[in-house]
Amino acid sequence: ARERAARAMAARTRGAEVARSVIRGGEIALERIAESLRAAAAERDTAAAERQDRERVLAEVRNRVRELSNELEKLTDAVHRDEVLRAEQRLRLEQLETKIAETFGIGLEDLVVEYGPEVPVPPSPVELAEYEAAKERGETVVAPQPIPYDRDTQARRAKRAERDLTLLGKVNPLALEEFAALEERYKFLSTQLEDLKATRRDLLTVVKEVDDKILEVFTSAYEDVAREFQTVFATLFPGGEGRLVLTEPEDMLTTGVDVEARPPGKKIKRLSLLSGGEKSLVAVAMLVAIFRARPSPFYVLDEVEAALDEVNMRRLIGLLEELRANSQLLIITHQKPTMDIADALYGVSMRGDGITQVISQRLHGREPEPAPA
Repeated sequence: ARERAARAMAARTRGAEVARSVIRGGEIALERIAESLRAAAAERDTAAAERQDRERVLAEVRNRVRELSNELEKLTDAVHRDEVLRAEQRLRLEQLETKIAETFGIGLEDLVVEYGPEVPVPPSPVELAEYEAAKERGETVVAPQPIPYDRDTQARRAKRAERDLTLLGKVNPLALEEFAALEERYKFLSTQLEDLKATRRDLLTVVKEVDDKILEVFTSAYEDVAREFQTVFATLFPGGEGRLVLTEPEDMLTTGVDVEARPPGKKIKRLSLLSGGEKSLVAVAMLVAIFRARPSPFYVLDEVEAALDEVNMRRLIGLLEELRANSQLLIITHQKPTMDIADALYGVSMRGDGITQVISQRLHGREPEPAPA
């Protein structure tokens, strides 16, 4: 048992030594693994930093490539545009050369030699004309000298010359004959125009005289009618008030005339508010006022009292009695009071056999001759 115990002890001792050796080896292995991990992490960080640097550099290169591509496109467009412009300029030059040869009959080289930018510009005809005019007036002047070429100035001068040339138009060989005919026509029309002006002055004088006469006659007639209207209105509407009013008193030639009528006991300003009989009576008052202001040998009245009652009819009959003193009245009526004041009656009657007959009746004095049937 002791031997077994000793052998077991020895075995455990060997196991313990092996275990310690294993532990030492594991610790060494762990240290080496840790060192490897640290080295790998350092290499990984270095690789990541290098990768970021390369990506940044790649992005910068891509941006630069994009900028260069845009610049290349712009340069390509500019080159294409310049080529197009050069082609257009060459075509323009060819057209100008052709135009110079056709219009002026001179070559390009000769044109440049005689009229190039280096050649001074001679004085214009206007300057020469002013110089000659000043010399004729006896003034001390210096002849205009050629001036250096200036493109803007000469361009404006060329445009002005082209505009003047356009205004002149084409050369007409028959211009003298046409001018003579137009001059004769102008003299004839001028004479006619003077005649028309003289006629117009005469007509305006006549119109003014007529206007003055119309103004005088109308003013006088209006004043007389307005005065008579107040009198007649007071007769037809006792206690009432009526008058004539001008719409434009400052312009008697274009003014209108308003009638203001206020029957007794009413405050009415518009004629449309009057009754039918009152409207009729106002119209009759206006008519009688005109009759009295400007008398006539005779008057024809047709049913003027149809809408009047007996009282107003009697008032109207009184006015008719005044009118008949100086004028003859022909009245068409169906009212008996009006017939009573008549000197003679004329009417149509139907006999028993149904045949109508015109009859007449003298109410005062000698009976008139029978009217034809």
